[in-house]
Amino acid sequence: MTTSTRGAGKAPAVLVLEDGRIFRGRAYGAVGATFGEAVFSTGMTGYQETLTDPSYHRQVVVMTAPHVGNTGVNDEDMESKKIWVSGYVVRDPARVPSSWRSRRTLDDELDAQGVVGIAGIDTRALTRHLRERGAMRVGIFSGDAVQDDAALLARVQEAPEMTGADLSAEVATTEAYVVPAIGEKKFTVAAVDLGIKGMTPHRMAERGIEVHVLPATATVEDVYAVNPDGVFFSNGPGDPSTADHPVSVMQGVLERGTPLFGICFGNQILGRALGFGTFKLKYGHRGINQPVQDRTTGKVEVTAHNHGFAVDAPLDKVSDTPYGRAEVSHVCLNDNVVEGLQLLDKPAFSVQYHPEAAAGPHDAAYLFDRFVSLMEGQRA
Repeated sequence: MTTSTRGAGKAPAVLVLEDGRIFRGRAYGAVGATFGEAVFSTGMTGYQETLTDPSYHRQVVVMTAPHVGNTGVNDEDMESKKIWVSGYVVRDPARVPSSWRSRRTLDDELDAQGVVGIAGIDTRALTRHLRERGAMRVGIFSGDAVQDDAALLARVQEAPEMTGADLSAEVATTEAYVVPAIGEKKFTVAAVDLGIKGMTPHRMAERGIEVHVLPATATVEDVYAVNPDGVFFSNGPGDPSTADHPVSVMQGVLERGTPLFGICFGNQILGRALGFGTFKLKYGHRGINQPVQDRTTGKVEVTAHNHGFAVDAPLDKVSDTPYGRAEVSHVCLNDNVVEGLQLLDKPAFSVQYHPEAAAGPHDAAYLFDRFVSLMEGQRA
């Protein structure tokens, strides 16, 4: 990415998809050039949490909601220390934010962090194109970066693809740290950071869990050095088929029978650890309004998603794995994609979505309680 100065509403900008489709608008945030995978998010709100979610590393996010930036940017809703999206696409950015919590405009924040965006394009048409053609490489160019269309298209087609990308180590912490329990400490959890969001260890801390957040490069020995009652594998970016090291670590945890919980990327890691394959979805699930059924209870939840890959596991039968019987516990009601796995003979489960509810909804908060119940059962 290259950037110069802020120029929202001033500098011309162009968005170029790898299949040659072009959208023209104006600069939003930093001015320059950026590349990534074009994906769309259907959330009506929660843009600050989306921007700072490490799972969006190397992706250009298209917001389907037409008005973005209405509540500005505050210092409390960041899910990590920086914006991770490689580019941002909106239709009608707010001219003036309106919220008592706002500290600065979204435009200023994007510019300050060097994030190139584009505004004033038909995001409905762009979203429909991605739904029909699938997520693909994209470039945003503004100011002096705007050149001949053919030259820009060539630059986009030279950019790396998401398939085969090994990215978790690029976003994870490099040093272990501890999130203390809130109130009385009841359990210790080793959390392998593959791109963890800040709210996730906080949700565990609320339940009396002391969370030791470990780098993506942590070994089985590192995990058990903290004497955990449970082990957690986080969300994160990239292609799960490249994540051989986390899969190996998870298999070590499964062999010991320690209570295990994974979300998002962690669900895909569990799938691979159990012997299932993974595959790339056509355009993925992103937003905070995705319907999922918990097959263990029959309950339908509205959930927060951010994934472009999924586990290839049979929906209607119990599978034999090296670690006992496994079944699909959750399924997306839009397209029958696997949204959760659980072992029947060991205390391990995972979901493909984000139960920490940042940003919303709160339907899946019970999953942290389910994790606590597994650790209580193991201790008993």
